[in-house]
Amino acid sequence: MVTFSTRVLLLLIGAVLMCADPSSAQDSPYVSGELLISPKAGVSDEDLEATYKGHGGKKIKTLSQIKVHHVKVPSHALEKIEAALAKNPKVEFVEKNLIGEAHLVPNDPGYASQWHLPKILAPNAWNITYGSTSVPIAVIDSGVDPNHPDLMLVPGYNFLGSNTDTRDVLGHGTAVAGAAAALGNSGIGVSGVTWTNPIMPLVTVTSSNTGTISDTSSAIIYAADHGARVINISLGWTGVSSTMQNAVDYAWNRGLVIVASAGNYGNNSPIYPAALNNVVAVSATDSADNLAGWSTYGTFVDVAAPGVSIYTTANGGGYRYASGTSFSSPIVAGLAGLIISLNPSLSNAQVVDLIKNNADDLGSAGFDQYFGQGRVNAHRALLAALETEAVAPPPPPPLSSPPPPGDSTPPTVEAVSIQFDGKWVSINVSASDVQTGVSKVEVYVDGNLQATDGSKPFTFKLNTKPWGRGSHNVQAKAYDGAGNSSMSVPATLTIK
Repeated sequence: MVTFSTRVLLLLIGAVLMCADPSSAQDSPYVSGELLISPKAGVSDEDLEATYKGHGGKKIKTLSQIKVHHVKVPSHALEKIEAALAKNPKVEFVEKNLIGEAHLVPNDPGYASQWHLPKILAPNAWNITYGSTSVPIAVIDSGVDPNHPDLMLVPGYNFLGSNTDTRDVLGHGTAVAGAAAALGNSGIGVSGVTWTNPIMPLVTVTSSNTGTISDTSSAIIYAADHGARVINISLGWTGVSSTMQNAVDYAWNRGLVIVASAGNYGNNSPIYPAALNNVVAVSATDSADNLAGWSTYGTFVDVAAPGVSIYTTANGGGYRYASGTSFSSPIVAGLAGLIISLNPSLSNAQVVDLIKNNADDLGSAGFDQYFGQGRVNAHRALLAALETEAVAPPPPPPLSSPPPPGDSTPPTVEAVSIQFDGKWVSINVSASDVQTGVSKVEVYVDGNLQATDGSKPFTFKLNTKPWGRGSHNVQAKAYDGAGNSSMSVPATLTIK
């Protein structure tokens, strides 16, 4: 029988201020399968179009003022088609559709102190996506400050008190949440790796820095059942747990990406859950891309990420520096959130491969026990995600017994109650179904999915800042166990 400690060890150490060391510029990438083509003088648009159609090209649009055709061509033959058209007497020029490399610098005043974001090329990545409010990141930790102006939350759960009070009792969880997803370009505070993905706070760690495998496993299951797409676990044990492996597998089989900190012990002893199957284990690097001296390493490490002097959100509404693999892990979780936001049909295995295969190789060539596949590169991972065709994952196991045959009656959304305090909106949805019961409720704002809840009471607390001022339509969509659904009548929320 394997024994293990049930005292959680938060992977946090003292902070040391580091200087920024932005990564060097790289050659501009391009959109796979796209060309920009201009005709010679006297060549008509129709004639030019016939020319590139002969190579399998299809016009996307015409920039008529400057006589340039934006064309889609077979990706595998891009180079050959470009070369052939360059020699065609009807073509003035042909070129790839380059993707700009300009750094998108957020207006958050604390961004200048966040050396780690330029290091992983996050500013370049933000040229591609800021993230999505429909892709929650679950943070299994000590809670998250519910009133922090730089964080957007969806409802979570407190497994210590068996209630919905998810306030931060230690300060650790709020800092972790900001490293992943502090609101970017908001004019205040700092920026996360992703700007708009909400945090789902799941409390398993006490104010005295202890917790149990049972509570943490329950939180993993809860995240999988309540709409999270990514889980961050910045805590760990020195002993393996079959219970937690089963919980991780439950979430993995439902399409979630699970990320965990490798540990702060400066040795190669495995820390769990980071060393479990289907978990991305993250070691920590400094601003010079060295492994932090206190970072745990070993063959279980998948990737590395900045973890020294990370400027992030603090409990109570402020900001602070923090170091530890506790903060390298949410940087990777934030990157997973960006990738899924960009291409939500990707499987979790594809997302993990994109993170690992597009990391910057450090240390020995290829995989090594200190950096895994390398230090993450957000820009390269997103570029690769643009060109990755989703592979449909196998359907997840059913959450409950199958519905009775012939159930075609949709559930009823009886009421949608909205309370708005100027920043946060609380939404309570009453829904019922006479045959199979309501399996989940989704909330949409202006037609965009914002949050999902899979159990009664169907309650949501959302930050309205990303929506902007003006009138917004709020609707709830209920599903029953047979997959039938119904949408509520739109309610209007006015933000001044």
